Amino acid sequence: MCVPGCHEAVKHHLSRRGLFRGAAAISTAAAFAATAQPDTARAQATSFSRVVDLTHTLSPSFPTFTGEPYLKVQQRMFLDQDGYNVFEWTLFEHVGTHLDAPVHFAHNAPSADALAATTLVVPLAVIDVTAQAEADPDYRILPADIHGWESANGPLPDNACVAMNSGWDRHVATEKFRNMDRQGVMHFPGFHSDTAELLIAERRVRGIAVDTLSLDHGPSKDFSTHATWLPSGRWGLECVANLGQCPPKGATIVVGGPKIQDATGGPSRVFALV
Repeated sequence: MCVPGCHEAVKHHLSRRGLFRGAAAISTAAAFAATAQPDTARAQATSFSRVVDLTHTLSPSFPTFTGEPYLKVQQRMFLDQDGYNVFEWTLFEHVGTHLDAPVHFAHNAPSADALAATTLVVPLAVIDVTAQAEADPDYRILPADIHGWESANGPLPDNACVAMNSGWDRHVATEKFRNMDRQGVMHFPGFHSDTAELLIAERRVRGIAVDTLSLDHGPSKDFSTHATWLPSGRWGLECVANLGQCPPKGATIVVGGPKIQDATGGPSRVFALV
């Protein structure tokens, strides 16, 4: 997710948040950088009985943050004429079910290709806020939601991905997914920046995921969750599908992110091993 003006909003956010938070982000990013190289010894054995595809099918009509098409597809080679089929894709990085890399909102931060594979196969914690989102489309995951999940399920697993299941994925084929009002403001759930701060400072979490267009809720103007979370060296997932088919705990998420040099993110194939 990024639109014209978002970089200015990030600069404003960072200056407003102050030096202390910036120092904390730098310290955390350095800690994650220390484990940036592949470390297969830290991978844990996982058993599973089914695979849940957390990926929407991407097409030129997939909803986007600006409302403009982010993907164009043109056939370049034809089986009957050339002996094989080939399509050319022209796309923005942040379209469909996709990864946000730290560099999306920070200088000198890891790009998508620099994320170690062991940081992309991690425990999955799913927080169900479908009832809250139904009552308030601008709902944001709050620290209280984290505490509530832990009261029911125990502490968040180390290096987990914390995912918001708002049920919003069911709207992906309709205008409800963007949910824009007459003033041009979108309305959909996301993470509160206070929750991002909690997960950075008090938990060991690798990523967060949402089933909406943005880590920030629809009306956000300063992208405060992006600006808090990504510069800490962690990643995000947007437009995730089928989280309602996953248990609150016990699953493993596999993020097949793009390995394109210097990418700020990109369309990803994402699975849950349940």
